[in-house]
Amino acid sequence: MANQESLREIAHTRAPFSTWLGVALLFALFGVIVLAIIGPSPRGDDYEQKRAKAREEKLKTLHEEETKALGTYGWIDKNKAVARLPIDRAMQLTVAELAGKKPTAAGPIATPAPQASPAPASPTPAPAASPTPTGTPKATSVEGSTSEARGAPASAVNPPQPPAKSPATSPSPSPAKTP
Repeated sequence: MANQESLREIAHTRAPFSTWLGVALLFALFGVIVLAIIGPSPRGDDYEQKRAKAREEKLKTLHEEETKALGTYGWIDKNKAVARLPIDRAMQLTVAELAGKKPTAAGPIATPAPQASPAPASPTPAPAASPTPTGTPKATSVEGSTSEARGAPASAVNPPQPPAKSPATSPSPSPAKTP
């Protein structure tokens, strides 16, 4: 038991001043080393100005190359005989090609045809129609680039179904019951 009590006494005793002074000097030494390493590194505007100038030069070179490519003839793939035209000439050729074509009318927008039920072969009366429409419109997503609607409202893509025509009533009225 004496051994455990001595350990508790050591754990509860205050550290001497020399220990605290040693810890403080280690922190100071660490700070001096960090300053020695960071001190000679490039600082501030000079380094950033060099990087900005290099980016501007790359952008200017890229712009000049693109301007040259847009304004001159050249081969894209010589084996397949694919050539590059200057943009001005390409626009002239496109305008001339479109001017030679006669514009056509777009035509009406096709609406879904009503579903016609086949006519019964016998003159028997048809059963009474239910109040709800029998055909359910196909669910279509209205949003997104792959949508069939391409931005149209949902009612344009899924128009409401016309109400089902009620069948004609039977030609003979039912006899009334007499009491």
